[in-house]
Amino acid sequence: MGLGAAMGIQNAAARKIAVPDLTTTVLTLTITGMAADSALAGGPGSKAGSRLIAVATMLVGALVGAVLVRHAPICYPLAIALVTIVLGAVDAEPPLTSAWEGHGSG
Repeated sequence: MGLGAAMGIQNAAARKIAVPDLTTTVLTLTITGMAADSALAGGPGSKAGSRLIAVATMLVGALVGAVLVRHAPICYPLAIALVTIVLGAVDAEPPLTSAWEGHGSG
């Protein structure tokens, strides 16, 4: 309980000072954002739905991963992780032509 509260306070402070590229935990920051922006805390509460979906998606992914690791051959969760990483890398990779534009050969 104390550790969770400390992480929440840390993330609330990080949100308040809004330093670019300040790394924090994604899930804790999402939950903190839901709490900080809620109408109960005096915020607009406008992104609560999408944040709740993000938290639920992470929870479902963690549960599925735990079940696979515990009850399936280890090659299945590893294969799913590999496919996920490759798809994420392919989606995030800029086209090779744009990376080399403007670089002459001599």
